Amino acid sequence: MSALFEIEAMSVSYGAVEAVQRVGLSVPAGAIVTVIGANGAGKTTLLAAAMGLLPSRGTVRFDGADISAMPAEDRVAAGISLVPEQRDLFGSMTVKENLDLGAFRRGRAEAADTLDEVFALFPRLSERSRQEAGTLSGGERQMLAMGRALMARPRLLMLDEPSLGLAPLIVRDILATVAGLREKGVSILLVEQNARAALKIADHAYVMELGEVTVEGPAAKLANDPKIAEIYLGGPKEMPAEDRTR
Repeated sequence: MSALFEIEAMSVSYGAVEAVQRVGLSVPAGAIVTVIGANGAGKTTLLAAAMGLLPSRGTVRFDGADISAMPAEDRVAAGISLVPEQRDLFGSMTVKENLDLGAFRRGRAEAADTLDEVFALFPRLSERSRQEAGTLSGGERQMLAMGRALMARPRLLMLDEPSLGLAPLIVRDILATVAGLREKGVSILLVEQNARAALKIADHAYVMELGEVTVEGPAAKLANDPKIAEIYLGGPKEMPAEDRTR
């Protein structure tokens, strides 16, 4: 499977502190790749740099082209969208207005078609289309953040901690939606502290510790690695066979 998105030897520094140290990863077309690790491992910094929001050293490639010097807005136009951990919604604007902002580079007809697709994916957003974003529940805000990113019709969707602060049932629904996007041809780079949930839906996984990738491999293999299970999954619990499939 060919790589849609690649990072080679990426390093990111905050002053004298190197938060990301020569990290490399690859996202094949049509795959879900997850990056797991504890708080402070550098996962969020990695995504921000991959989106062009932070200066970095190394090389970033998208669809074979070097985009290392490309501004973030041009990366969006090229087909990359990021849903940040903070979700960054406009609370005083309605759900539909927030979604419309995600399609600002699209023509009116295409934006209308994409809006219908987003509402089909997240019916709750359709029900609350005239409601102010600031009044939504946590799960609804995550749906809106994802929906707004999808309005740009990305080929690569990067998600930073989509389960953060959500109830387990909502997390299950959100990650099921992420898995469904893969079936629609959207490639996913998922940063997630909930390692067990992330490994259930991912094809490939990277483990970050203190700014470095320490382990990588097929997600199912990492999920059943006793050392990974002990550190990140709360004990040596093997993933059920039905969860190792798509």
